[in-house]
Amino acid sequence: MEEKTEEGYLRLSFDDTNVARNLFGPRDENIKYLKKYFNIRTSIRGNHLTIMGNKKDIDNTNRVINELQGIVRKGLAINQADIDHAVRYLSHTKGDMEELHKDQIYIMPSRKLIAPKSKNQKRYLDAIKKYDMVIGIGPAGTGKTYLAMAMALSSYFRKEVSRIILTRPAIEAGEKLGYLPGTMYEKVNPYLRPLHDALFDMVDMDRATRLIEKGVIEIAPLAFMRGRTLNDAFVILDEAQNTASEQMKMFLTRLGFSSKTVITGDITQIDLPDKKTSGLVEIQAVLKGVKGIRFVYFSEKDVVRHPLVQKIIRAYESRKAVLEDIKNAERKS
Repeated sequence: MEEKTEEGYLRLSFDDTNVARNLFGPRDENIKYLKKYFNIRTSIRGNHLTIMGNKKDIDNTNRVINELQGIVRKGLAINQADIDHAVRYLSHTKGDMEELHKDQIYIMPSRKLIAPKSKNQKRYLDAIKKYDMVIGIGPAGTGKTYLAMAMALSSYFRKEVSRIILTRPAIEAGEKLGYLPGTMYEKVNPYLRPLHDALFDMVDMDRATRLIEKGVIEIAPLAFMRGRTLNDAFVILDEAQNTASEQMKMFLTRLGFSSKTVITGDITQIDLPDKKTSGLVEIQAVLKGVKGIRFVYFSEKDVVRHPLVQKIIRAYESRKAVLEDIKNAERKS
């Protein structure tokens, strides 16, 4: 890429047409989207992009484009969510986003490449590679379940494990499962839908269905894990904040030989009855310092959903801090 800078504008020329096309996006939507963050005007002619505005906005826009270009050259598609994350990442660090994309996860049948989009996501993947048990804690939308699913599929297709087990607690949201119509599978299936969604996003539905029918991939409520020993498996426990203390202990002791376990959850969204202790909250103290186990914590900066999600999480955290200050003041008085 060649750069030509003059007062008030920057002209970028890309030598690879495919890179330019993928970077600009359909109907140049990716470049237009940058105007959401920077006070700029743009002009595109073929492989040439001209950015006009003040020096600060031009420099920041150029920095984002340079980072995204490195990702595109690795064969990864760029969308608006990637731009959102690139802007947030570069505003909080001087690091190189391309470093994150060195840890790509390759899903063999679909030839899909999945890469971490924040330093905490990279730490998470590094931990899963190194440790037999990893606990990822953080708000919704930070990629905890999605990346764990990608690692599980990658491990299976590389023949590192012989099966994948996906589980989560089926918390009854105001209704007793026994009173709902249908078979037990039909009753618990809505609770397991997020795991299905992540699976079908990485492997085509026909192949995924065949693997489920063969028992290679098992998606089941946490209660179905009791009494089992899970050997040669990649096991994911999702929504672990909704496990009771005894359920968490039961699950942790299922781990067998040649197996790997990833536990994910958000301790700010616990749906258990008030008197019950969350197993995910408890294990932070119980398992602290245990060798072979790694905790990875995420924050709103790692959110890879709509930008409003990050703002919503931050708003709730601010409200929680205010309420805690009020309670502390009341105790002192």
